[in-house]
Amino acid sequence: MKNISRLRYFIYLSLIIIGGCTTGKKALQKGDYDASVLKAVGRLQNSPKNTEAQEVLKTAYSFALQDHLRKIEDAKLSNDPFRWESILYDYQKLNQLADEINSCPACLVIVPNAGKYIKAVEESKYNAATARYNSGLSYLEVNTRQSAKKAYYEFEKVQNLQANYKDIKIKLEDAYWAAVTRVVIQPIRVNSPTYKLSADYFQQQIDQFIADYARNKFVVFYTEQQATNQKIAPDQVLSLDFDDFIVGQTYVKERVEKLKRDSVEIGQTRDGKPIYGTVKATLSIFEKNISSSGLLDMTITDWQSRKIVNQQKFPGTYVWRDRWASFKGDERALSKQQLALTRRKQIVPPPPSTLFVEFTKPIYNQLVDQVGAFYNNY
Repeated sequence: MKNISRLRYFIYLSLIIIGGCTTGKKALQKGDYDASVLKAVGRLQNSPKNTEAQEVLKTAYSFALQDHLRKIEDAKLSNDPFRWESILYDYQKLNQLADEINSCPACLVIVPNAGKYIKAVEESKYNAATARYNSGLSYLEVNTRQSAKKAYYEFEKVQNLQANYKDIKIKLEDAYWAAVTRVVIQPIRVNSPTYKLSADYFQQQIDQFIADYARNKFVVFYTEQQATNQKIAPDQVLSLDFDDFIVGQTYVKERVEKLKRDSVEIGQTRDGKPIYGTVKATLSIFEKNISSSGLLDMTITDWQSRKIVNQQKFPGTYVWRDRWASFKGDERALSKQQLALTRRKQIVPPPPSTLFVEFTKPIYNQLVDQVGAFYNNY
């Protein structure tokens, strides 16, 4: 019985502690008035007659109101050009508290006049947008790519504050294109008609990469044809050339193994008993490797100064392999795997155009990784 009584006591005590926390009293003692109000409201929605939550709400809302209004007045007296954003924040927090209280009937008895600052919020948004707009204009006047990026971000904030503020859409567009680096990628040059189709496939992969590129919105890639059609004056030109490539370099290697296996049944006696002995064979294993490789040069050049801003070389190799074997002697000397290898026929290797495509795959992966990394924060 004593144990049951103790258990009930601890459960009761736990409920009191939990109830005390959820009324917002703890947050009030810490000076977190907003959180205290929200917790008290939540408590009163579930338990309208909770006296502690009633007292907490009354005190916490009074303190929260005074605290936000004080911060607003302090901000209005400051010289910070972006002070209206902090003013807006405090007005919005007051409106949020008012909405929470107004949605709770029991709370309205405690705080019947939780007012909302709708007009003040709209005025603060407009003033905050004006400050960001003027800041954006100042950055735009500097007339550099980096300042244009800053202008773009300022105009973005304006649009978030006031979607139809003045000519913000035009200013965003102006700032964006002033910040953009236009990169024209020249077609890959391969001085061999044999591999033209394969090089075209590699070019298509690159064209797809630049069409899908979205890592940095301030970098726009164009093919040479697109730049010509759209009359684009590039900021940079990215050229790709194969310094060298070899396709279909063939190596055939033969390895000869002398095989022997003991205790193999090689016959029978007249009365039918097995005769065991040693069997031998000579196994010739052939391995054909067809190697194809190349080295791609990537050069990024500033269009106006003609200076190289980045240059890298990317190697690629692909080796096609085939194995087969033949033997002389007793096949019982061979393992199952060795015997299977002797029954394989030589495979016809891929055509040179396919080998060309294969060795360019690792080159392509290196290329797009490095291009992405170079322009990621450009």
